[in-house]
Amino acid sequence: MPEEIQVRAINGSGQSCQQNQIICEESEMAKIAWSDALSVRIDTFDNEHKKLIDIFNRLDAAMAQGKSQHMLAGILAELSSYTETHFRHEEKIMQKHNYAGFAEHKMAHDEFIRQLSQTKSQFESGNVRLGIPVFNFLTAWIKNHIQQMDRRYSEDLINAGVK
Repeated sequence: MPEEIQVRAINGSGQSCQQNQIICEESEMAKIAWSDALSVRIDTFDNEHKKLIDIFNRLDAAMAQGKSQHMLAGILAELSSYTETHFRHEEKIMQKHNYAGFAEHKMAHDEFIRQLSQTKSQFESGNVRLGIPVFNFLTAWIKNHIQQMDRRYSEDLINAGVK
């Protein structure tokens, strides 16, 4: 069983929330801290995952601080764009090394891009706000995808010489 990623919920005064909750109240933020539990042992992908987590944490912090819709939209667009870049890079390496789980992995990537694009479009049109459901979705996806799906390619790609 993979280790749990560290998610630290902090309220506006800097105090931690209950340990088992990712987000306690809408005014609080959930910061994802990089740990070995998230490592796929391939430096290139670990660095890209760290950048995705950084963008997520900036988006979450901006929302918690009540930043403008324009600023939130910009960070959400950056998250969407970088996610697509990262996914294409992973997919290119998986294909190059004939990773057996490529089709399933690509389907998961495509579905996440679809959901993230839909959320981004709805936010930009004013039909959805960035709240607990969006952050729970992103947090769960980061946790599940990296710790489970990405870990599946790790050994195969390392054995193929990917660093």
